Amino acid sequence: MKIGLTYDLRSDYLKEGYTEEETAEFDKESTIADLERALHYLGYSTERIGHVRQLTRRLADGESWDMVFNICEGLYGIGREAQVPAILDAYNIPYTFSDPLVLSLTLHKGMTKRVIRDGGIPTPDFAIIESEKELPGVNLPYPLFVKPNAEGSGRGISFNSKVRNADELSSTCRNLWNSGIHSLLIETYLTGREFTVGVLGTGEESFTVGLMEVIFRETAADKIYSYDMKTNYESFMDYTLPEKEITSKCCKLALDSWKLLGCRDGGRIDVRLDANGIPNFIEVNPLAGLNETTSDLPILARMNGFEYNFIIKTIMESAVKRIKACKKQH
Repeated sequence: MKIGLTYDLRSDYLKEGYTEEETAEFDKESTIADLERALHYLGYSTERIGHVRQLTRRLADGESWDMVFNICEGLYGIGREAQVPAILDAYNIPYTFSDPLVLSLTLHKGMTKRVIRDGGIPTPDFAIIESEKELPGVNLPYPLFVKPNAEGSGRGISFNSKVRNADELSSTCRNLWNSGIHSLLIETYLTGREFTVGVLGTGEESFTVGLMEVIFRETAADKIYSYDMKTNYESFMDYTLPEKEITSKCCKLALDSWKLLGCRDGGRIDVRLDANGIPNFIEVNPLAGLNETTSDLPILARMNGFEYNFIIKTIMESAVKRIKACKKQH
């Protein structure tokens, strides 16, 4: 089986003049090498395609693949993560991970939380705002947490994201708007412990590969999982395995959320405890990073006894089984 690889290589965009933070979600060369190595080990042949524009050029030239392993994050628009899957659907080429609907929904954190809340899964109260005139309508108790509504990898999150009063809320929102980020999510700030859970598979066959707790060292001044903290995690954070009872509760919430949202093949869900110790859904990453050394999903899986090749093998098996079932239906 010939597997095409679609991805956004960070170095390509840096050469075009984009900043480090603008390309925060994009992949290093080592990530693509890790992925190729695992797929070759599993018996697949691979061919590098690249980002969405490279994909469209090659499709226009008549090229095709048995399946595409897609980790493209995209650059522009609320549907940027859905661009490659939508194009592949148009050409009837199967691919790994979630479909355009799910990837568009989950990039919009507020819409995702509405679905989660309607499904009866705990998530912090929230508001979505896009202009200063909407600020007086935010009726949530302080402290609050402010972050971009449609960004990943901690982009736009900083020490100022936790706000304690109306003046701080206004200042933080204005700074984000001035930086070019328009839609903001404002949440009730949860004071409890923070975790990230790995999920593999699709539908009723999905399962968790465990979780890890994010613990800030004393050297971390702001104790907020910001872009800077994620970039320099080895200096400021420790990842540990929590006790069995917390693990069970967080994994259940993550798996319920994964199924409710219709995510496929593999990804991560972030969870935080409220003041009563109840796990709450924070957000989902249906295109989780796959760098064997530095990405959260491989790290937490390894801490729980699952090697990198197992992750890639399970993702591929999930995608192949799903695609075969779809062909039978047609």
